[in-house]
Amino acid sequence: MADYKLSASLQGHEDDVRAVAFASATVVLSASRDATVRVWTLLSGPPPKYDDNISSHGDSFVNSIAYIPPYSSNSNGLIVSGGKSAIIDVRQPGQPPDSDPYRLLLGHQGNVCALDVGSDTKKPWLVSGSWDASAMIWDVEKGEPVATLEGHEASVWAVLAYDQDTVITACADKSIRIFRRNGNLVKKFKGGDDVVRALCRLPASSAPAQFASAGNDGIIRLWTLEGAEIAQLHGHENFIYSLAALPNGELLSSSEDRTVRVWRATDCIQTITHPAISIWSVAANAETGDIVTGASDKIVRVFSKSEERHADAQTIKAFEESIKASSIPQQAMGEINKEQLPGPEFLTQKSGTKEGQVQMIREHNGSVTAHQWSSAASQWVNVGTVVDAAGSQAKQEYMGKQYDYVFDVDITEGAPPLKLPYNVSQNPWEAARKFIEDNELPLSYLDQVAQFITTNTQGVSLGQSGAQQPQTAAQDPYGSERRYRPGEGPAEPAARPKAIPQKEYLSIVSATFAPMTKKIEELNKQLVSSGQKGSSLNPQNIAELSSSIKMLEKSLAPSASSQSTENFDALVDIAVHISTQWPHSDKIPGLDLYRLLAAVSPSVVTSHDPIDIFATASALSAHDTPTHAPTAMLALRFYANIFKHATGRAYARSHLSDIIAATSRAITAFMNNRNVLSAAMTVAINYSVLLSREGTEGAHDAPGLVADVIKVLGSSQVVDSEVLYRGLIALGTLLSVQELKSGVETARVRDVCSRVEKTSKEPRIVNVAGEVRALL
Repeated sequence: MADYKLSASLQGHEDDVRAVAFASATVVLSASRDATVRVWTLLSGPPPKYDDNISSHGDSFVNSIAYIPPYSSNSNGLIVSGGKSAIIDVRQPGQPPDSDPYRLLLGHQGNVCALDVGSDTKKPWLVSGSWDASAMIWDVEKGEPVATLEGHEASVWAVLAYDQDTVITACADKSIRIFRRNGNLVKKFKGGDDVVRALCRLPASSAPAQFASAGNDGIIRLWTLEGAEIAQLHGHENFIYSLAALPNGELLSSSEDRTVRVWRATDCIQTITHPAISIWSVAANAETGDIVTGASDKIVRVFSKSEERHADAQTIKAFEESIKASSIPQQAMGEINKEQLPGPEFLTQKSGTKEGQVQMIREHNGSVTAHQWSSAASQWVNVGTVVDAAGSQAKQEYMGKQYDYVFDVDITEGAPPLKLPYNVSQNPWEAARKFIEDNELPLSYLDQVAQFITTNTQGVSLGQSGAQQPQTAAQDPYGSERRYRPGEGPAEPAARPKAIPQKEYLSIVSATFAPMTKKIEELNKQLVSSGQKGSSLNPQNIAELSSSIKMLEKSLAPSASSQSTENFDALVDIAVHISTQWPHSDKIPGLDLYRLLAAVSPSVVTSHDPIDIFATASALSAHDTPTHAPTAMLALRFYANIFKHATGRAYARSHLSDIIAATSRAITAFMNNRNVLSAAMTVAINYSVLLSREGTEGAHDAPGLVADVIKVLGSSQVVDSEVLYRGLIALGTLLSVQELKSGVETARVRDVCSRVEKTSKEPRIVNVAGEVRALL
């Protein structure tokens, strides 16, 4: 049977291609870190020639893509993309990239890294997964979420709309969950020993297996919907990023080991090596059986078994030569003893034992080359030269593993630095992403951390020779400890003061401002067109909205002065109007805008009463149990942000009882929601700073805040490291106030510190738990 061969190399993206999909037999979609979605259309052939158009162009990474087939309202289907902005963009093919999208789906609070489309051809629905530890099901026509799939304890890396009533999620907490479409959890089971990041529905011919999963352990697992593991597929040597099923029942997988593999049953029948470190995505064409891949070398590639769709001989040869010319960092190959490696004669005397097997050869000139066995061709294929890794003379150990670099990263003043391990065989963006995810840091740090890695390892990566040497410790611009501080230039390492008591107020002001503006404008148009003009914003509001939000973004930027001098009264009124007058399903952008304004505008508490606004918006109150986690979270973030100015702190002090009661209700209602709990613990931190500075006079309900923090830290449901860390900081700072410490049961505090240490062994958490104990 024929093997896949290169059909086309599609070049145009300016950064990693993170996601690919087929819209039809002749149309390919791709999403990239260059903030664009491209549509590639087959014009002619053989050999195949493609034209490309930019479908959308944003201002941040696009990491996921999906295609909704044609249906009654959209005869050409819809292109759906998501990414760092946390907004899902839905647009019609052929729309100008600068035009308003067909729908903007707003609800996630972090990078949207996974999308899948339901099979209903009459009423399309979508499922999305995010770094905010949730998955959401969307009614595309209404532009609304119809269910939130909760209970995840880390990023949701993959989602699968398995059938009309079943949705499967894969999570960084190493679990697979099966939900009903209404949001009810049916089953949760362990998906492996590491992060699970890919899912795929299997054809009926694979029975009894019904779907496949894969992830960071490099193993593909086949499952039934009951959670029974049917088989394991071994062959990849690094993270598996993506899975797809071919129309003939075979399975595709793409990996950090530079390969796409084709599987029949449990056997790998073809290995397609790429001249790139990360093969982020692979997709199959349901009509032709062709394959498309997206990789870290910025190129989209199409492969086909059909001779008429093969690239010309010159293009195929150039592709094969680019693979041979690749330099493979030594870490990727494990320990190598050159003296024991066979010479080139091995390649003609010995056959491989399985498809994709790698054999290293010591060439006559002393270099080491890697060769991969092709079962179809019955020969060894040169896939690159193994080079000495940068930094290999000075390996550093972290968590039991050897790394070329282990950087110190200072994120929070007064807190222990976080460790950033890195090997030059890794993709810098992937290392940065993993560091941010592991430490639950804002996605806004991603660019800085990745650029820091690239700069301080001199950009050593796949395709470069080992002759380029990394910086030595003496050359390290961040001091002998190689410490990095987001937003700062080179500096000598400073002494690390204790984390407790917390001295400064914290805010939560990360946001995607342009999509927020578009969403408000889109929803306002819908109100007007549906006859609800009385609830809509007036034309002057809309005309001024964009410039006002840009001004707000500037005021919230890290480089802005500590106290904004801009007048945001009109924008506050708009946010309050949306939050209280618009339909409940449309309130989120208004509440989001309101919580951002809380950090810079005293009028949020002088012109309006936030407690009344959140009660009217059914978001959060001291007297009713909240039912909608996103709105409750935004209310809590608002209360955290008002501590940034004196007017807000005065309001927080005078309304301490109501705010603490509302926070307590949110904690009780959403004990398994990391976003709500993280916001609640930030409120607790800010109150702890306020009370430690100004004393507890009149703050009769402050002990209730201590009890709520202990409740969170003591709950077995709470495992998120950032929630635990913030909770410990809040508890320790509260206990530094003698009046509050005297009413606390010390044995209970010791118990929760022990539970937290067992739950998360991160050094920063263990250290702060020790500081809390020392206060008792």
